[in-house]
Amino acid sequence: MKICGLNKTTLLDYPGKVAATIFLGGCNFRCPFCHNSGLVLHVQEQAELPEDEVLKFLRKRKGILDGVCITGGEPTLHPELGSFLRRIRELGYDIKLDTNGSQYDVVKTLAEEHLVDKIAMDIKACPDNYGLLTGIRHSDMDTIRRTADFLMNGNIDYEFRTTVVRELHTEKDFRIIGQWLKGAKAYYLQAYKDSDEVLQPGFSSYSLEELKYFRTILLETIPLVGIRGID
Repeated sequence: MKICGLNKTTLLDYPGKVAATIFLGGCNFRCPFCHNSGLVLHVQEQAELPEDEVLKFLRKRKGILDGVCITGGEPTLHPELGSFLRRIRELGYDIKLDTNGSQYDVVKTLAEEHLVDKIAMDIKACPDNYGLLTGIRHSDMDTIRRTADFLMNGNIDYEFRTTVVRELHTEKDFRIIGQWLKGAKAYYLQAYKDSDEVLQPGFSSYSLEELKYFRTILLETIPLVGIRGID
């Protein structure tokens, strides 16, 4: 398992907690708007943090940090993820997992073994547009739907979220998503932000007023819809 980064303190990545964020390399999607392109396309070129060094840091920060966020890349691609989370759990931390939902069996096992406390699943677009938004022509929507259904019908805390890109998303996406995820606990619209690390340059964000309009659409079927990333 390749640990490519450690954000030692964040108030954003694990809402409600003072947390550290651990970045794992590698991803099975090629989302053109991804801002962690180095973790997707150039994993072998990334510096690697030893697992024991990260755990040593977490051990020293007990009492200061409340939680740990595991993100990527796509963390669930790593066979060693479960054993790593178990070692973090032994230190007494709450754990949040960020995932694209493509590895249903892994998500289900981690939840059932109580190795995660919260799961944030990225919803890239409405199902018909998943190929475009993931950069994978034949995205496995059956698996993604199973993961979403598991979260919506399970006992673990969760949220869905979509990074909204002007050139890639339309009102239709959110009308269809609203029906797909009808009754979901929480859904967040995240404003796209450009960066030097984006996989494919040239994208832009919707305005706050436009995001509020999409929020209104989603609120017809989802009780809690928030907006993030607007300064």
